[in-house]
Amino acid sequence: MASVSKLSTPNPGAFFSEALRPRSSQKCFLAFQPSATNFKTNLSASLRIPHSHPFKASLRIRCSQTDENGSPAKRTVLHDLYEKEGQSPWYDNLCRPVTDLLPLIASGVRGVTSNPAIFQKAISSSNAYNDQFRELVQAGKDIESAYWELVVKDIQDACKLFEPIYDQTDGGDGYVSVEVSPRLADDTEGTIEAAKWLHKVVDRPNVYIKIPATAACVPSIKEVIANGISVNVTLIFSLARYEAVIDAYLDGLEASGLNDLSRVTSVASFFVSRVDTLIDKALEKIGTPEALNLRGKAAVAQAALAYQLYQRKFSGPRWEALVKKGPRSKGSSGPQPVSTMPDQALQAFIDHGTVSRTIDSNASEAEGIYNALQKLGIDWSSVGSQLELEGVDSFKKSFDSLLDSLQEKANSLKLVSL
Repeated sequence: MASVSKLSTPNPGAFFSEALRPRSSQKCFLAFQPSATNFKTNLSASLRIPHSHPFKASLRIRCSQTDENGSPAKRTVLHDLYEKEGQSPWYDNLCRPVTDLLPLIASGVRGVTSNPAIFQKAISSSNAYNDQFRELVQAGKDIESAYWELVVKDIQDACKLFEPIYDQTDGGDGYVSVEVSPRLADDTEGTIEAAKWLHKVVDRPNVYIKIPATAACVPSIKEVIANGISVNVTLIFSLARYEAVIDAYLDGLEASGLNDLSRVTSVASFFVSRVDTLIDKALEKIGTPEALNLRGKAAVAQAALAYQLYQRKFSGPRWEALVKKGPRSKGSSGPQPVSTMPDQALQAFIDHGTVSRTIDSNASEAEGIYNALQKLGIDWSSVGSQLELEGVDSFKKSFDSLLDSLQEKANSLKLVSL
């Protein structure tokens, strides 16, 4: 998750495109962010993509592909998403050649996110990394150090491609995210040091350091922000953890001692779709008509409540005091949310998606759904904890698998291993 909302009081409603209703359409819910200098919210927005619509890929976005003519795609609904609704579409993928992002940028993509699973797929399934990897290992780098150099190069190259957007928006958009090692998800100090190191070696103004919103890493977020480093907080699945992340962000800004906070931007990626996947299974086990009628509604309801929380936290005396230290406001006084989309979701949205604002149109209905689910025995805290554990575990497995793949690649290339 995410786009930067500048130092300004949030408007009543980021722009998301799906009403609180049963799933007759597929949502690309991905990110939600505010900004006190720039605190975005990657509230996985519901960009409506009707299931019944026949899908025809109008834009190829996989690595090593452009459109059929080999030239950038024309104006798309992504431009409307940003220009009409103030929501930045970000691409949830990265691989070599990084220049394959150029047609996407021309089609309206305004940022990129990455994670261990993305790099696992990119590096293990491509020969594009072989030459650099060979040089690194022959130079005496161990496997993990070599991995990070591969990643840093991709991030730097991507940052360069999005730099014009970053400059045009005065630091409000055009960001590329790189995540700390998932092995540090329970290590507060290790995460802080890793974030500082990544920020230093990438050395680009439009990089976000991605940190998971685990209990151990919430204090890390505060410390990293206090050091003037922009952060993308990921794996947020509950309102309680989202509030803790916001507090860590505000605490970090206040502790920074900086007089100008305008370049300390952050994104809070509030996950949505996974919530429905888990809760719907529980509702099917309950099996009552009331329970079955609530399927497909939990994620959107919680997201809407998260937006209400965002509005409360980013207003009032504390927020206003911080706003004074970041005088640059971007466009209107409202936030600029972000929606991060992987390959298929991006293709589908470009092909037949629609854009509309609904995140704040049914607040009372959202609260009613949230409470009804609790009465049925859905423990929101447990749901958040389970999804967080699953997310961290998935990234750890991808990271470990990638290192194993690199070791095998080193062996196959007859390189010196660890």
